[in-house]
Amino acid sequence: MPDPAVLLRSATLDGSVVDVLVADGVVAGIGSGLPAPAGAQVVDLDGRVLLPGLWDAHVHFDQWTLARRRLDLGPAGSAAEAAALVAARLQADPPEPGTALVGHGFRDALWPDAPHRDLLDPVTGEVPVVLVAADLHCCWLNSAAAARYGMADHPTGLVRERDWMSIMTDVRSVPAALLDRWSAETGRAAAARGVVGIVDYEAPWQLDAWAARIADGAGALRVVASVWPEALDGADGPVARGLRSGDVVPGTGGLLTMGPLKVVTDGSLNTRTACCDDPYPGLTGAYACGVLLVAPDELLPLLQRAAGHGIDAAVHAIGDRANALVLDAFAALTMLPATGRRIEHAQLLRDVDPARFAALGVVASVQPAHVLDDRDVADRLWAGRTGRAFPYRTLLDAGADIVLGSDAPVAPLDPWITIAAAVHRSGDDRPSWHPEQEIPLPVALAASTGPDGPVRVGRRADLCVTDLDPAAVPAAALSTMPVAGTLLGGRWTHRVGV
Repeated sequence: MPDPAVLLRSATLDGSVVDVLVADGVVAGIGSGLPAPAGAQVVDLDGRVLLPGLWDAHVHFDQWTLARRRLDLGPAGSAAEAAALVAARLQADPPEPGTALVGHGFRDALWPDAPHRDLLDPVTGEVPVVLVAADLHCCWLNSAAAARYGMADHPTGLVRERDWMSIMTDVRSVPAALLDRWSAETGRAAAARGVVGIVDYEAPWQLDAWAARIADGAGALRVVASVWPEALDGADGPVARGLRSGDVVPGTGGLLTMGPLKVVTDGSLNTRTACCDDPYPGLTGAYACGVLLVAPDELLPLLQRAAGHGIDAAVHAIGDRANALVLDAFAALTMLPATGRRIEHAQLLRDVDPARFAALGVVASVQPAHVLDDRDVADRLWAGRTGRAFPYRTLLDAGADIVLGSDAPVAPLDPWITIAAAVHRSGDDRPSWHPEQEIPLPVALAASTGPDGPVRVGRRADLCVTDLDPAAVPAAALSTMPVAGTLLGGRWTHRVGV
């Protein structure tokens, strides 16, 4: 049976106080003094602000779910401090025998000392320890973990990019029933921040896992599930099943949609593997300018293959050289419609490239919270180039479209943190970092509200109710915006105080 109608009385919408009727999963009416249909639930919002429900356009959902339960290494200001956090956890709450202690969130680019297994071994003994970097592009192993993964001879235990991918897959291996239960909790936590949908970039393809979760009752979020190259042409992959981007998966109540192909072409800033035109300070040799993980002669055929089967492309590019090469590939890709082209991150761009985003119809899928985390790293590693780093206003002024996300677990799955960072590029008492690249609040909100646009009659009733008006609070207060309610297709997924 359909959910009962909901009449939201006294909702502040676009500056006016009105009633909003939700019925059959859509916004059915907007106006003053709307009558309540028989059986409708009447909720007095008492002037609270009604907004479109929020989307996070870039999430690694299972890894975010797991990171919320792992040892938090974010506070560590050095390798020695990280090792001390590990020692304290092992003493207070050691893992089950035979299992590894997994930590998450270290950022070593500015540490005064280097991660090395010699720092971990004295405090960990025979317990395998895997510490995952905040950017998900490397890990730090003790000797016991290095031996477990066939890397006993590794000189430092700091394992980067491709060499660490199999380790990442292994530490994600949690019994399905447990992971599903945890993911349901994560979904509810996201709904409590006004989130109605995510684009999930978990590797290699989570569509069937999401279908099973939804069938089992996980209904807090809409999910767009991407596919990675290794699963694209598999026997049960999207090509074999005839799934195209935008296809709604049957039996999921409209909650699950086939997403784009995700391709990672370079590394990251903190790991010093983002592929750049200029070398990183202190690095020499073949990888001084970062790492190109997918060469142009590999990328274009891959994108052509996906496009030929109706699958969009979302391509990770962080360094300026990587972004330029991906734009070159999109320019040569005539089969893919403009709506199906996205670059994920776009953190450092050549001066000419924002206009190319616009001309080629490439959406810039960006994560403003990284500005807060990376400003000091960028000042050191991209010195002299930070005026074109995280260049959101430049992209907008060039006519490019942007969408906002978190890249959780790199940053929290919380669009209010994302929005706050987009409109004011500082997470502490320092002045905004390159304030010329801040974007207006209405633009940041629109870039965080997914495919349905403003609240209007006929729109899906994916809605968010806030206690405060975002336009009336200081930018710093946006990150902690109190959310009173979230509706997904007219159904409450979060409600407190209304």
